[in-house]
Amino acid sequence: MELTVLWFVLIAVLFTGFFILEGFDYGVGILLPFISDRDDDRRMVLRTIGPVWDGNEVWMITAGGALFAAFPHVYATMFSTFYLALFLMLFALILRGVAFELRGRYDSDYWRQNWDRAIFFGSFLPAILWGVAVTDLFRGLPINEHMIYTGGFLDLLSIHSILGGLAFLFVFTYHGASFLTLRLAEAGLIKRLRFLAKCSGALAILVFVLFLFVTLPSPAFLENGMAIALLLGAAVLFVLGYLAMLRGCCKGSFLLSTLAIACTTVSVFIALFPRLMVSSLNPEWSLTITNAASTPYTLSIMTKAALCLVPIVLIYQGWTYWIFRKRVSVEDLKQGH
Repeated sequence: MELTVLWFVLIAVLFTGFFILEGFDYGVGILLPFISDRDDDRRMVLRTIGPVWDGNEVWMITAGGALFAAFPHVYATMFSTFYLALFLMLFALILRGVAFELRGRYDSDYWRQNWDRAIFFGSFLPAILWGVAVTDLFRGLPINEHMIYTGGFLDLLSIHSILGGLAFLFVFTYHGASFLTLRLAEAGLIKRLRFLAKCSGALAILVFVLFLFVTLPSPAFLENGMAIALLLGAAVLFVLGYLAMLRGCCKGSFLLSTLAIACTTVSVFIALFPRLMVSSLNPEWSLTITNAASTPYTLSIMTKAALCLVPIVLIYQGWTYWIFRKRVSVEDLKQGH
């Protein structure tokens, strides 16, 4: 396998892991204001992701670093294209991280409620922006022969990209609800979460189906039958997961929503290959793994470093999830765990 192809695959794997893991983090943050008004309930909800949320974001940082090192032209064009959107996302993520740390530092309902709103905003906005950005990548952007984005901010928004943003939002919300049903021990909260999962899941299916109708005829997917099959498979998996939730099988629901997110992400990368950004002005001006790659020497050094470090990161994160696998209950709050 050529090193450019290897790094394309690795970046796809990193973004897939990120959307799966950070997806339920976003979902938890989005659901926080709707689960309960009681502070103890909200503290339990936040404790489910407290030990892992920052580790989940490492997947995004690693993917961005890999993109910068392996395909620097893509990194430069992408960041200039999505400059304002990425600034808004960064602001939201910083606010969210600060909210996690400061929420319990002062004994005031007003203080905690404001930080809860910050957690909601810091989860809601990135979920939508990721959907818009991913849709724009395969839909095509006005990129000229010099790999320079020639459009404005409004060129990033279309019916297609907005549907993509809403699809990501509702899928992540449902994913977060499924996750919480497996991590909380209080029966009342789980019953409430199942109701929220049914509502968000129904909206996710509706928007995802609309997104499919707009996406499948797009040139990137029409060129690749495997990408179409995976995207349709993702829809089927999500519907099966929703049916599992209706039957009360929360573990099956979470597993199926995880597979649906994975299939959706992989389908996008397969539709893009060998491109990383599609030019709507001229297909030959698209950024590919060939014209946007680093030198072979750089890629070889990166490959050796990745072979040494990636397994360590995976083992450490797996160990973290194993240590904090226990359901969170009111007793944990009383004991300060």
